[in-house]
Amino acid sequence: MATSFKKTFVKNYNKVGEKVTTDTLYWKQLQTPVTKKEYGAITNIDFSPAAPNHFAVTNSTRVQVYSSTTLQILNTYSKFKEIAYCGSFRNDGRLMVAGGDEGVVRLFNVSERTMLRQFRGHEGSVHVCKFLSNNVQLMSGSDDNTVKIWDIPTEKELLTFTDHTDYVRCGVTSQSSNDIILSGSYDHTVRLYDTRIGESVLNVNHGAPVESLLMFPSGGIFISAGGSTVKVWDALSGGKLLTSLTHHHKTVTCLSFCSQYQRFMSGGLDRHVKIYDVGTYQVVHTLDYPGSILSIGVTPDDSLLAVGMVEGLLSLQKRKSDKEEMKAKKPTKKTVSFRYGLKGKTLIPKKDDYVVDHKRKEKLTNYEKYFKRFDHSKALSAVFEPAVRKKTPEVTIAVMQELIRRRAIKAALAGREGTGVNIIVSFIQRHLSNPRYSATLIDVANLIIDIYYPQISRSSVLESALHRLRYAVEKEVSYARQLYEVIGQLDTLFSASQQFQTSSNDIDTTVSSLSNSDTVLKPLAGVSMS
Repeated sequence: MATSFKKTFVKNYNKVGEKVTTDTLYWKQLQTPVTKKEYGAITNIDFSPAAPNHFAVTNSTRVQVYSSTTLQILNTYSKFKEIAYCGSFRNDGRLMVAGGDEGVVRLFNVSERTMLRQFRGHEGSVHVCKFLSNNVQLMSGSDDNTVKIWDIPTEKELLTFTDHTDYVRCGVTSQSSNDIILSGSYDHTVRLYDTRIGESVLNVNHGAPVESLLMFPSGGIFISAGGSTVKVWDALSGGKLLTSLTHHHKTVTCLSFCSQYQRFMSGGLDRHVKIYDVGTYQVVHTLDYPGSILSIGVTPDDSLLAVGMVEGLLSLQKRKSDKEEMKAKKPTKKTVSFRYGLKGKTLIPKKDDYVVDHKRKEKLTNYEKYFKRFDHSKALSAVFEPAVRKKTPEVTIAVMQELIRRRAIKAALAGREGTGVNIIVSFIQRHLSNPRYSATLIDVANLIIDIYYPQISRSSVLESALHRLRYAVEKEVSYARQLYEVIGQLDTLFSASQQFQTSSNDIDTTVSSLSNSDTVLKPLAGVSMS
């Protein structure tokens, strides 16, 4: 009795460096981004803490409030004569404050779309303004190097801090205290102020102009961004630096919390948004965008992510609902053929019924059909079609391995014209550096040289292809030598470091034994030590 045909096993490889984690799957549930074009660079995005979490987008000379459900503009605030900055909501979502190049801080009623207050006193552009947690005061930071505290009912200036020596471009207020605010400046410093005593109580040096700040709700830890570095500080330990994150290669411009304060985001001019775990401070996911990023914002439940860019592009991504996820995972229902069942009816066999199973004919790919007929040469040619070798190189490798297992690879390679051999050699050259394919490809390359060596001088196409392959092999060998040299240098450094540490421990042990000895430096009886 003949055995059934066994399909060729194709091993699926993950991409090099790709790690599929729960965070990766979580952020891949975002829908295709909806991109909108604004009038100018989007300098700030702020989501209202109150449901339904509408968000304010600050760009050019206006602040626009978008609906978080329809993604359409609800209100536009255009009372600004010059560039507007930092449109921010109060924690109840009823009021919004914004600064601008005029040096004036404006307060708006969100529901009535009216301007309620104007706070004048800054002599430079106001780039940051936030409500304090008591909801009746607000802070502002300006290019005149000052940070001011304002009283909303009376429009009066309560405090002015003049500790910074350069532009104040970012700030944040504590959620746990009415009296603690944080400001960041282009003088590279971050200052913590206590409004009860009216002065700075903490000062840390970020090492670069500070572009954005975050503070955890407890107020004990804060995060600063500037240059290409994000730094985490412990305020309760006197400004102790906990860690420095250098995953961006250009200026980091914005920060935002997400996932109920279990994660935070950083966006930069390198067009990347990095998502960090607050427990390990490791990057758990990266999002890419078409432009340099100036601002990011996300709803408290991560249902909507908004990213603003220098070119005026606003990217909006909603999270897929549970119904959409189930619909994507649910297989499409195929129509039932009368040959295999009753269309539109469900037949449940009874206890005494005899059920005859009809097996559908298994569909084979082209190379499997050739394998079934033992036509190895055509099977190899089938996997070197452009649609197979370019999109699924692992299938081509699997067929090569199957031919080697059958000891038919030499016969399958022989008898080909110069163009056919050139395609195979080009495939080997392209994927030779992949360590998962290299062993198989090297064996096939050696067979090609053995088979077609007498024809090299008579075929310019074959000669050119083999010269390119030789160059690729020499380049890989050169890279391997450089790698081994670097490994040797690192081994030398590690060895020297270990020896130095051992010698230091020996010295410490000797000093300790000498200090504990009763015979060393013990004064003689009756002899003065003066």
